[in-house]
Amino acid sequence: MAIYLPGTVEEEQVSLDELTPREIVAELDKHVIGQKDAKRAVAIALRNRMRRQKLTPELSEEVIPKNIIMIGPTGVGKTEIARRLAKLANSPFLKVEASKFTEVGYVGRDVESMIRDLVEIAIEMVREEKLEDVTDKAELNAEERLLDILLPPVAPPRTETATAGFVLEGTTSSGDSQSRTREKLRQQLREGKLDERMVEIDVRERNFPSFEIISNQGVEEMDVNIKDMLPNIFGQRTKKRKMKVNEAFDYLIQEEEQRLIDMDQVTRTAIDRVEDAGIIFLDEIDKIAGRESGHGPDVSREGVQRDILPIVEGTTVNTRYGMVRTDHILFVAAGAFHVSKPSDLIPELQGRFPIRVELQSLTMADFIRILTEPKSSLVKQYTALLETEGVKLEFTSDALEEIARFAFRVNEGTENIGARRLHTIMERVLDEISFDAPDKKGEHFKVDADYVRHMLADIVKDQDLSRYIL
Repeated sequence: MAIYLPGTVEEEQVSLDELTPREIVAELDKHVIGQKDAKRAVAIALRNRMRRQKLTPELSEEVIPKNIIMIGPTGVGKTEIARRLAKLANSPFLKVEASKFTEVGYVGRDVESMIRDLVEIAIEMVREEKLEDVTDKAELNAEERLLDILLPPVAPPRTETATAGFVLEGTTSSGDSQSRTREKLRQQLREGKLDERMVEIDVRERNFPSFEIISNQGVEEMDVNIKDMLPNIFGQRTKKRKMKVNEAFDYLIQEEEQRLIDMDQVTRTAIDRVEDAGIIFLDEIDKIAGRESGHGPDVSREGVQRDILPIVEGTTVNTRYGMVRTDHILFVAAGAFHVSKPSDLIPELQGRFPIRVELQSLTMADFIRILTEPKSSLVKQYTALLETEGVKLEFTSDALEEIARFAFRVNEGTENIGARRLHTIMERVLDEISFDAPDKKGEHFKVDADYVRHMLADIVKDQDLSRYIL
């Protein structure tokens, strides 16, 4: 089931070390309905990761993660379970389709690119965390810089023949006046009274001369950080630009944040987090399952498996931030396995995924629970969306049952896309209400079973039409 919800404060307050497997499953239950076996498997994998961190360095190095294969049809919750687990553990998480990769010599991505992408995600995660620590100081620094632009500091008067006493007195008087004016400006700035005033500030130019790199290596394999290299070659040029005070303040805050964050420390922390806590979700693993047939488009399937194998087994990948070891990254593979089966994978790769869990197809009762139980269920989402237009939306219990029944029937009669069918059904049911909502401010709409049948009956009756619309 794929319902993407924002993290909540309660989730952030939960201490990961204190979460038992049972509590991890309970956290996942708040967002994903059913699939107890899969939740138990990932909960144990996450708990084992915590246990490993408490071992001696010598022993913890030997403990490898027990990777998981999830087997089940689309739309039953495979991706969402892995995504929620990563968010719960505050781990760098990457979802990648195995079918994007091909062996060397064929068009496709290099398998090591998944590790490089994971490192980029981790760096952004750590950088966001560091930003929270320096935000207040960055705002103060930006405020001082903006006040310097609004009220440039006055140089003290210089005289050669005047007595020191008179010069000092004049300077003090001028300094006090300057300080009072500056504080008045600061107060006006904080109250937003200066937001529309135009100021001129120095901004960094971002457009560099264009050039081409000719190499027999892929760009991903080149250990060159172009973004860092260009400023050093061409210099960091600046230009004057006029903008409103509030825009200038935001720009200066960003500049100060970049200055205050130690990117070397961010990079080191991010690489450690990837190596110890990274999670990679390998989707569509069944698309590359199959032994070498020697002809046709399937010739590269086994090659892709053999390329993925060293990454899963544990190797060192060269990234532009340094070397990254993959020994303790948790890999969660998933696939529908309609045509192939896990035993069609090469034996070496099968051995690296010792845990296999089967996810069940969703029932009508599951659909009803999916509509109402998750923290940000579909019903809550649509109700909140229409409230922004001043429209009150209410679903009756028989309406939810009817929506679930229609979703289940269409899944049975056409392609089974799991919980994603609810999205298409709900959009169709609320089509007229959503369209007319801006003109119906203050009105109350009650969606009951009759209304659901009225909106869906003709489409569901016509199987050919439902294939295209639902």
